Amino acid sequence: MTDKLQEITERLTGPGGPFEIVEEDVRGERMSVFKGRTASLRALFEASASHGEKEHIVFGDERLTFADLHERVSAFAHVLREQYGVRPGDRVAVLAANCPEWVVAFWATVSIGGVVAALNGWWQRDEVLYGVGDSDPKVLIGDRKRLERVAGEDLGRPVVEIESDFARLLDAGAGKPLPDVEIAEDDPAVILYTSGTTGRPKGAVNTHRGICGFVSVGMLNGVRNMMLAIESGRAPSSPPASPSMLVTVPLFHLSGLYAGCVTMLSVGGKSVYRPGRFDPEDVLRLIEAEKVTTWSALGNMPHRVVSDPAVGKYDLSSIANIGSGGGPTSPEIQQRIREVFPTGGKNMGIGYGLSESVTAVAMITGDELEANPTAVGRSVPTHEIEIRDEEGNALPEGVEGEIFIRSPYVMLEYWRKPEPTKETLLPGNWLRTGDIGRFENGLLYINSRARDMILRGGENIYPVEIEHRLEAHPDVAEAAVLGVDHEELGQEVKAVVVARDGVTLDSETLAGWVGEALAGYKVPAHWEQRREPLPRNAAGKVLKNVLAGEAQNQFVEE
Repeated sequence: MTDKLQEITERLTGPGGPFEIVEEDVRGERMSVFKGRTASLRALFEASASHGEKEHIVFGDERLTFADLHERVSAFAHVLREQYGVRPGDRVAVLAANCPEWVVAFWATVSIGGVVAALNGWWQRDEVLYGVGDSDPKVLIGDRKRLERVAGEDLGRPVVEIESDFARLLDAGAGKPLPDVEIAEDDPAVILYTSGTTGRPKGAVNTHRGICGFVSVGMLNGVRNMMLAIESGRAPSSPPASPSMLVTVPLFHLSGLYAGCVTMLSVGGKSVYRPGRFDPEDVLRLIEAEKVTTWSALGNMPHRVVSDPAVGKYDLSSIANIGSGGGPTSPEIQQRIREVFPTGGKNMGIGYGLSESVTAVAMITGDELEANPTAVGRSVPTHEIEIRDEEGNALPEGVEGEIFIRSPYVMLEYWRKPEPTKETLLPGNWLRTGDIGRFENGLLYINSRARDMILRGGENIYPVEIEHRLEAHPDVAEAAVLGVDHEELGQEVKAVVVARDGVTLDSETLAGWVGEALAGYKVPAHWEQRREPLPRNAAGKVLKNVLAGEAQNQFVEE
């Protein structure tokens, strides 16, 4: 950390500072925490009522003030509690594209102690059925398009279709106060689903403490950067505009829900959501029309926007901050972002975090990012990061190993999965990430992902899920799936398949077979057909480095 940034951090987090850090017991462990923190999402939501008629949500032609949101959340919370019997700890599943109803359902659920099961809106039939069964919600809230994927299935619970039911339910609860419920800091609040090595998603249970910590960590980082700019003579000449964020990340994603929804509410900001598929020119249009100050992009979104032919047609001067995540952003794209967004590009930031860590655990912005474009940042206050070897020993700077994280915010568990929880959450509240990296000069670098995960456009894809689907096809003898480099998406999915004797495989047919059961981004874009068996080691594991041409097959069957 630079001397100036260190000095600013100590001022902010030291005794009497606005982000003072103290030690307290958290789930049986002595941990560093912010002294003046918000204790629950309900408390954070109630405090936002002071913003009254200030505009908060923009979605197409629909505009909601903070007062509007509070009325709807109170009404829907009453309905959830009285009509659907939601009590503290009960799940409410949401399966929908970004929309105001998603936000209302979220705040209503967590404000009465319920747990939002954020189901991936890109899932197909089998995946949705699994998610509903796994989260076991009191009620499923979904939009028509996604509910059609499970049409005809008895889900065993009430279903609220947003288009036909939501307004009626709001009317039923109109005028009712927010039900009074006690909520503890470490009570569960959200289940975020993340792909697992078993081939089925795992639900990372995030707490009220963790999500409020996401807000505190982000605000501390913002204040640090602002003070650094002022004291370095780089502060803007005019006062900053009221915060306004363009949310192009799905709300079932950590960055969409916690940054776009929760953080913007906490700072009295405006969240701009856009309907439909990602459209680079519409992103540019909305930035100009809504005077957007912050845009947090995921995966290949920055590449698509700065490469769009229409980029010069719009006034992008309102952008003060740009964030990127979900995968590496190349130095070339970072430089192009600085050119396209002359103000916000200077304050571009990259963070590293997981659904399991809840908050970003490392961040890098501004001049330091420009000087170290392949780093993901320095560990943020209240977090510890260690690089460990295979025996669990801490490694020194410059040596590559597995990344471990410790903070008061990490997930409680994988929902109803004790064995994976035990493997991931270690004594002392250390989180095993499965990511490989190293420290250099205090900066964290991510080198690769363990367990051969594919990162495509910000989406985590575990090959085993696709392999299982391919091997369920009657003409496929065996299959292996791996990632191949792609300039825009980071990686694409490649499938290597071996046909059963006497059968000729058709790639289009196999792609359709995968797409019937899995989300579109998991369908392989590249295919390789083989007649010989896949290379394996003595334990029967496919040697994917051999398939990728990175190594020779040294194993000889006897």
